Amino acid sequence: MPPVLLIAGSPSAPSRSTALLHAVADHLAQRDVEAQLLQVRDLPAASLLAADTTAPAIAKAVDALAAAPAIVVATPVYKAAYSGLLKTFLDLLPQTALKGKTVLPLATGGSPHHMLALDYALRPVLQSLGARHILPGVYASDAQVTLVPEGAYRLQDELALRLAEAVNTLATEGLQRPPVHGFAPVAFSDVRCSV
Repeated sequence: MPPVLLIAGSPSAPSRSTALLHAVADHLAQRDVEAQLLQVRDLPAASLLAADTTAPAIAKAVDALAAAPAIVVATPVYKAAYSGLLKTFLDLLPQTALKGKTVLPLATGGSPHHMLALDYALRPVLQSLGARHILPGVYASDAQVTLVPEGAYRLQDELALRLAEAVNTLATEGLQRPPVHGFAPVAFSDVRCSV
């Protein structure tokens, strides 16, 4: 199976939202599921802004997305929406880029007041790209993802548990489902209708 694609939509390095992706990758590894991290900020800015999908780095990112059986998208919340960097990447994707895929959205923000950005800002865009199944997202406030002196981020226990549960759902509902290729034809004589 191709790796699950983890899309980091933060313009900062290191970042809290990327720390969530690292935790997801660890949980997937415990299940022997490979994950691939795509740092959108590492893509060439000029090609990204021009939506130049022929640029090698952009084409490679789009190909990785197309091959992935499932996608995990993480973003910081700015002004009640996902990052502009993530928007720029999502905007260059074909309209059916997420067709047949399961997506787990993750977000971090300064306070719990921004948690609805997952449902009201990010989810509609993922749906418009054809995602088959969008799992309930995980939102973390900055206080739940703290920077430790060694330079890494530590997740609060409650948040770590929610992420573990989200990965479990991704593994059981997203990675175990057969891909959707349409419905088998049904003979008209087999169609039953009640009025």
